[in-house]
Amino acid sequence: MSRKVTDKAVGNRPVRHSRIIIVGSGFSGLGMAIRLSQQGRNDYLVLERGNDVGGTWRDNTYPGAACDVPSQLYSYSFALNPDWSRSFSKQPEIQKYIQTVAAKYNVRDKHIFDCDMTGAQWNSDAARWEIQTSQGEFTAEILISAVGALCEPNLPDIKGLNDFQGEIFHSARWDHSADLTGKRVAVIGTGASAIQIVPSIAKQVAHLDLYQRTAPWLLPRADRPYLAPEKLAFKYIPGVQALSRAAIYAARETQVVGLAKFPPAMKILETVARAKLRIEVKDPVLRKKVTPNFRIGCKRMLISNEYYPALGRDNVDVVTDGIQEIRGNSVVTKDGVEREVDAIIVATGFHVTDSPAYETIAGRDGRTLSEVFDAIGQQGYKGSAINNYPNMFFMLGPNVGLGHTSMVYMIESQINYIADAVATIDKLGLRTVEVRKDVQDEYNVDLQKKLTGAVWNTGGCASWYLDKHGNNTTLWPDFTFRFRGLLEKFDVDAYETSTAAVPVA
Repeated sequence: MSRKVTDKAVGNRPVRHSRIIIVGSGFSGLGMAIRLSQQGRNDYLVLERGNDVGGTWRDNTYPGAACDVPSQLYSYSFALNPDWSRSFSKQPEIQKYIQTVAAKYNVRDKHIFDCDMTGAQWNSDAARWEIQTSQGEFTAEILISAVGALCEPNLPDIKGLNDFQGEIFHSARWDHSADLTGKRVAVIGTGASAIQIVPSIAKQVAHLDLYQRTAPWLLPRADRPYLAPEKLAFKYIPGVQALSRAAIYAARETQVVGLAKFPPAMKILETVARAKLRIEVKDPVLRKKVTPNFRIGCKRMLISNEYYPALGRDNVDVVTDGIQEIRGNSVVTKDGVEREVDAIIVATGFHVTDSPAYETIAGRDGRTLSEVFDAIGQQGYKGSAINNYPNMFFMLGPNVGLGHTSMVYMIESQINYIADAVATIDKLGLRTVEVRKDVQDEYNVDLQKKLTGAVWNTGGCASWYLDKHGNNTTLWPDFTFRFRGLLEKFDVDAYETSTAAVPVA
């Protein structure tokens, strides 16, 4: 079944060929590699631009970095972790888990680290992908993008940002050599990273200015260390950890009713969030500043027990006037106030619907993903394939994102689908597969209909869930078990196919 990885030369330029190439080794790329190995394949490589597995959990090492999905749910179903130390895991523990899984399933030797993909073009005559990287050129019959949505930091378009003379860095590229002790620090942004960073550094810095464009909704973080008896039960009593995982999954799935089916039901969570706000923010002026003006769930719901108390500290100010410009050692807001700072932390999220990675991938007609998405919006089929990109599959593609539960569940659904696609290609002796345009269009019309009444579209906010066309191309608008069912088998009839001269044995 497997085809060996081979090295060839085109002219004087060495080219390495592998039947399958996976780009990225976070949860999705690593999981895909493990499944291919379990199928008995040795004909794949993983190209990873970082120096280790882990993806966003390798890169995001800022103070306080932690997951907002319960630990029991934030792992592969085939590799449950009985050693989680607490109910919501922190970044070092998650990264260690990913490294442990990579070692356990013996796939590290299939990785090429520090290998950044800089370009990929489909060659129709050869029916293969030609890939350029920082470590030379590769070709592949099947390309699997596992780049992920939260990997390309989004820097704000602020005048003078590059002229700042002090320390400045994005939260996802934390500068651990920077000592913030006793310094005046500005944090730009109030998203998931900022609400973890601010409480973690507030006691350390002399003064902290938090620049808020939109106040987020916060819910309680039910985090606690696991007791010794619980850990023993997870490890030694069959079924206990799986049952705990199932219960958490079911509870989380109930949120879909309010998020996607009947938004007025979100009033329950909003009541909880408002009560939390009243209890934890005593100052009425500050409370007004940090009260959201949109329906809960419209933007990502955040969880923290430390954020509001940190904002109430004497050395912390919440600034709601927009930033006019950044000077050599200060931030100037649109009301003309200039605030001197020694360091700036940019916590403005990631390129999701406009990832720079899209500019590097050219399809059958020569257009890049960026050009295609710019024209029609970010559209795909089952989040796993895109018309005009033959023999290419996507992990965490369009409309796979979630706002309520673990992305690992969605990732495993896609792993099932793509692994079955590869097996089907082999079984039928197919040379190429490309999702049909009419099938993709019908799929996306149905998706947008389902999203019409969802809180993300009706909640009165502007978020990174929406593309420039106003469509929600990020989130899955239904129960996740329905996504799992939809991707249970590879539906080859939805694809245009061509047949190889000789079927693969």
